[in-house]
Amino acid sequence: MFKSNTLNVTSLSGKFSLNHSEFQPLSQEGGLFPTGSHEYEVFRFALAQHQDVPKLVPQVDMVDTGSSFAMTYAFCSQFSKGVYAIMGLYDRRTVNMLMSFCGSLHVCFVTPSFPVHTNNQFVLQLRPPLQEPLMALLEHFSWDRFVYMYSSDSGLSVLQRILDTAAERTWQVTSVNLDTLTEASFIKLLTDLDYKKEFQVVIDCELERLNSILNLIAAQKRNLKNYHYILANLGFLDLNVTEFQKLAPNVTGFQLVNRSDAAVMKVNQDWMEFDSKDLKLARRRLRYTGALTYDGVTVMATAFQNLRRQRIDISRRGNAGECLANPPAPWGQGIDIQRALQQVRLEGLTGHVQFDERGQRTNFTLTVMELSPAGPRKIGFWNERRGYVNTASYRPILEDFHGIHNRTYVVTTILEAPYMMLKKNHEQLVGNDKYEGYCAELASEIAKHMGFAYRLQLVGDGKYGARDAETKMWNGMVGELVYGKADVAVAPLTITLVREQVIDFTKPFMSLGISIMIKKPTKSKPGVFSFLDPLAYEIWMCIVFAYIGVSVVLFLVSRFSPYEWKGEESDDEEETVPSSNSRRAPSQVQQKENPEHTNDFGIFNSLWFSLGAFMQQGCDISPRSLSGRIVGGVWWFFTLIIISSYTANLAAFLTVERMVSPIESAEDLAKQTEIAYGTLDGGSTKEFFKRSKIAVFEKMWSYMKSADPSVFVKSTTEGVIRVRKAKGKYAYLLESSMNEYIEQRKPCDTMKVGGNLDSKGYGVATPKGSHLRNHVNLAVLKLNEQGLLDKLKNRWWYDKGECGAGGGDSKDKTSALSLSNVAGVFYILIGGLGLAMLVALVEFCYKSRIESRRMKVRVQRHSGGGENGRVVAQGLPCMSKAGGLGLTSM
Repeated sequence: MFKSNTLNVTSLSGKFSLNHSEFQPLSQEGGLFPTGSHEYEVFRFALAQHQDVPKLVPQVDMVDTGSSFAMTYAFCSQFSKGVYAIMGLYDRRTVNMLMSFCGSLHVCFVTPSFPVHTNNQFVLQLRPPLQEPLMALLEHFSWDRFVYMYSSDSGLSVLQRILDTAAERTWQVTSVNLDTLTEASFIKLLTDLDYKKEFQVVIDCELERLNSILNLIAAQKRNLKNYHYILANLGFLDLNVTEFQKLAPNVTGFQLVNRSDAAVMKVNQDWMEFDSKDLKLARRRLRYTGALTYDGVTVMATAFQNLRRQRIDISRRGNAGECLANPPAPWGQGIDIQRALQQVRLEGLTGHVQFDERGQRTNFTLTVMELSPAGPRKIGFWNERRGYVNTASYRPILEDFHGIHNRTYVVTTILEAPYMMLKKNHEQLVGNDKYEGYCAELASEIAKHMGFAYRLQLVGDGKYGARDAETKMWNGMVGELVYGKADVAVAPLTITLVREQVIDFTKPFMSLGISIMIKKPTKSKPGVFSFLDPLAYEIWMCIVFAYIGVSVVLFLVSRFSPYEWKGEESDDEEETVPSSNSRRAPSQVQQKENPEHTNDFGIFNSLWFSLGAFMQQGCDISPRSLSGRIVGGVWWFFTLIIISSYTANLAAFLTVERMVSPIESAEDLAKQTEIAYGTLDGGSTKEFFKRSKIAVFEKMWSYMKSADPSVFVKSTTEGVIRVRKAKGKYAYLLESSMNEYIEQRKPCDTMKVGGNLDSKGYGVATPKGSHLRNHVNLAVLKLNEQGLLDKLKNRWWYDKGECGAGGGDSKDKTSALSLSNVAGVFYILIGGLGLAMLVALVEFCYKSRIESRRMKVRVQRHSGGGENGRVVAQGLPCMSKAGGLGLTSM
């Protein structure tokens, strides 16, 4: 044995020569392994198992695989001694150096180390790459937010693939380099994961480090039920998970070696029985890296046999060349060796062994495992052709009910209407007959389905269940289950994370969420002018301006268009002429030659036309010009749409009494301060607002915790009373199911507004690990499928309601029209009639005054003879067609 103190290299050349013959050349097989490594032990064991291969001599060097200098020296030493191929290990600090030597010297390097992405055909990687299987598993579990913990040795290529996929699919990936963490920083990391609720974790590292990480997590005694770990390692069954399994985590991983295969079992048995004078083997089970090493020796032996059959001489005598020569001299038969190794096809301990043109494993199959309470079990497999295939078959657990018919189970509950209530004559009743309600009937149906006897027991402290901050003890119904005082809890118990950690819940028997309760606002009676409500105030104003604008435009186009003007001759001309023989005055002749032109569309007639069209009554005048008809046409179309829309909405607005609610959603509550709002003090609703990261809910929580006086109440009853007495100035936040129930109770003055703020469920609870859990869960599911749960809710919420359908007075109630609905129309009619009479009086007075002035002027003009004066006086009542007074001369 040769030891180099400087390079820490140990040479074991020639000590295990197999079938040595001085007449035939020997083929040397190189080996580079760390001192005392499992892979080295299996390498020696595999050589002993392949004694049928003649002329095979190992040349092994024990070397520090992390030292580039030591690896270079060992590699060159073996090359100069004429090895035809080398098997060994590397790490990230020496892998590039080895690949460079192998590519330059044409020496094949067969390794069970972590695979690297390379096109160097002289490096054969026995370990299959994990990128594709891991991505398939992430897709199967639909992970889009997770933590990836990796070692720099093996995880960088997988990390690159994950980050590329995350960029394409908007995944949220947190990467953690385990090489940079100390034990203290790793524990702090675990605390951060709990705080951020990062429950999905991928761990990618070698077996030794992975075991230490799992043991460190187990030492923290954390509750891992919500966590799901994917172990990116090929030796799931090689892990020591005894302590880790006690924390009940969800763990998924890969297994390369099929331990149940007969050939694998035979080799493993031989390995356990193998002994050598040179090795003091610790009797450890053959791990997956050892199985890869065994398959590597088999591949090299098979390739050597194939070359011998083809009579290709691969022996190298004497000094085969200098490794560090410049330029390096590659080995001539290196290509033949590479081809022979790459063409090997065999079934080994790690399944089908085959290499592609880049020297990586192909056509391999990985078993996907999970850590169940009973231990590791197979749930599927992955291969290149089919991807991930899930083969898990979950059979229902059939527990044995020991003495179920001879035992009475304690069912804890709480008085909360309508879930659990005392009957009016409960003092005269005993046992379960004293109670009624939704949960009372639910417990009865579950017991009937399971066939066991039970006894309802009210929780002693009247609480649902929370952990005390000081004593860390649970109270309420949760505490009775945790400390063994009850077997089942049937009550409106919300399924939450902290409760699920200490007790088991069935599937929800009722889904609900946080809702808003306010006092029902008084109904708004329709006003006198409610017939104006179908259109908004802005629309009415626009209609008025449109009416005036159209009238003005019609007036203007009528003035400009010549087709709206018409000529008129005086019809009174003949009446004012005394005889046909008398001559006409020059002015009269000029008037006849130039008749007067008139236009029907003055400003008042234009207004009247537009008003008649808007009222859809028409008018006795119509435009004759094209421009005027265009104005009239577009106005008619406008009025058609407006009047139709108004008529469509008028019926609803006049026949529906509407309740105007000041609050319609949580956003409305958050942006005002006039109406106070609060929750039950110490309940899950309060915790929801306290933990929420949504801006609206954070704003609401900030208000509630700083409000003075306090907006929190000690019970739901107190909250309802406060809503009713606050006269619309307080809103109470509670579960939607309770809100709907109270809305159906007299005096029917509360209402639920808006949608639910979150989503949660009530579940039946059992102690952790109780044999009742699965059976109770199946009973709840069966009741749900049969529709019995819906029937129970309708019975206790609505059939027994005190406010009628829709909560008594519904928000919108249709009724017959009353005088108050249309009173405004009568007021307008009466007002219009009175205005018309007043205007007529004003017109009469105004016209009389004007005519009296005109008559006075004319009488004075003709006063010169008494007879003329009499004639004029007699002619006063005679009116001309133009509206003036007719005068005649004698």
